[in-house]
Parts: sequence; C-alpha cells; structure tokens
Amino acid sequence: MDFNNLINKITKVKSVHAHCDIPCGIYDPISAKIAAQTVHKMAIKIEALDNNSDANSLNRFIAAKEKHAELVKHEIDILWHDYFKPEHLEKYPDLHTKVWNTTKLAASNKQNVDSNSASKLVDSVDELSLIHISEPTRPRLISYAVF
Repeated sequence: MDFNNLINKITKVKSVHAHCDIPCGIYDPISAKIAAQTVHKMAIKIEALDNNSDANSLNRFIAAKEKHAELVKHEIDILWHDYFKPEHLEKYPDLHTKVWNTTKLAASNKQNVDSNSASKLVDSVDELSLIHISEPTRPRLISYAVF
C-alpha cells in the first residue's frame, strides 16, 4: 500500500473529479456551437413533421432539442463565469448583454419550437465564439472550423 492510499484510508477521504476554478485556459465554445446547431436542426425536424408522424421521433427530437438548449446555457455560463474577465468587458462593453441574450435565447428554444429563434441562437453563440477566439491570450492553434 502506498502512502496516499494509507492516508486516504485513515482519513476516509474520497477522490473527486471536477472542473476546477483555476484559469487553465481550456475554455472552448465549440460545445456551445454544436449544441446550438443541434437545437436548430431539431427545431427544423419538428416543424417538418406532419400529424401522421411517428410519436417516438417527435419525442426524441424534443428531448434532443431541450438537452442541447440546456447545454448551450451551461457552456455559455462557464465562459461567462470562468473565462471572461473585467478586461473583456472593457474591450466588449456589450458583452454582458450578449451573454444574457444568448442564455435567454437558449431558454426560449428549450421551451418552444421555432427554427427562426433557433437560428438566432446559433448566430448569438457564433458571435460569442468569435469574441472568445479573437482574444490575444488564446492560442493561435484553433482545432475546429468556425462556421
């Protein structure tokens, strides 16, 4: 038995895993972008269904839309609380409004089916993404395409 295991047994400490509050620089809006695009695709699919459509498909589309709208809110919240700093607000004075509007759009898209609103959500997340990746503190190696 190694020393760490012995200490853990004696103190009954359990290991936990979580995203830390240390600014590690691993903040990437790609999850929010994919989630917003999924919300949009699901809204389009739901709007295209007719009255004779399979109820199972409708339920699955709604569940995916709602799950991904919530993911947008979560990912934007992480950027807002952990990544953006006072200097970002100086450089982008409307940043608070952009973040607030994006999360409100995500909430609205979770509650409703409207492909136009979902398209606005995609645009809003893209706009925040462009602010994020344009920062000079960001590594210049972007591992994904900006759509």
